[in-house]
Amino acid sequence: MSFGDITNVTTGEARLSYVHLFKPHAQQPGAEEKYSCTILVPKSDTATKTRIDAAIEAAKQKGISGKWNGVCPPIVPHPVHDGDGVRPSDGMPFGPECKGHWVFTASAKADYPPEVVDQNGNPMINQSEMYSGVYAMVNVEFYPYMFGGKKGIGCGLGPVKKVRDGEALGGSAPTAAQAFGAPQPAPQQSAAINPITGLPM
Repeated sequence: MSFGDITNVTTGEARLSYVHLFKPHAQQPGAEEKYSCTILVPKSDTATKTRIDAAIEAAKQKGISGKWNGVCPPIVPHPVHDGDGVRPSDGMPFGPECKGHWVFTASAKADYPPEVVDQNGNPMINQSEMYSGVYAMVNVEFYPYMFGGKKGIGCGLGPVKKVRDGEALGGSAPTAAQAFGAPQPAPQQSAAINPITGLPM
């Protein structure tokens, strides 16, 4: 990943989903475990989308001059999708949190953990502060690949900076207070009674 290259993009404020930033995760059983997160860029952030489009085009040129042996496929799969449309994997609509956003997933191999920092740029200590629904800025790298005869553009995951909290998206565990109600004060311990005299011991 080369910062400053046109294929390298730092987003504006985006919302994160499917957050696996501290422990590698396999998308399917038996698949390679990777660090990853899905990034939701609001369509109103045209500056970020313009940089992403330029990065994808630059990655295509890298593919033509490198891995693709001078040939660009007529249709080049890339990871950025319209959250108002349908998922390319199964044709089902994206979740409601994706409406009005550009949606893409970035990942990093298990031996390249992303640097995760808080609002002040300090290393994130409390891992629970990065969750699905949080708002963050993410540095990503678009790159060409050729795998199993398929050519396309992938997206590598770089440093992540938390910007602010957001409503947690589905899949996060409820808090104890949500599950069991607000904490109750501990009952007062009454003095033990002597069963013979009936008086406090």
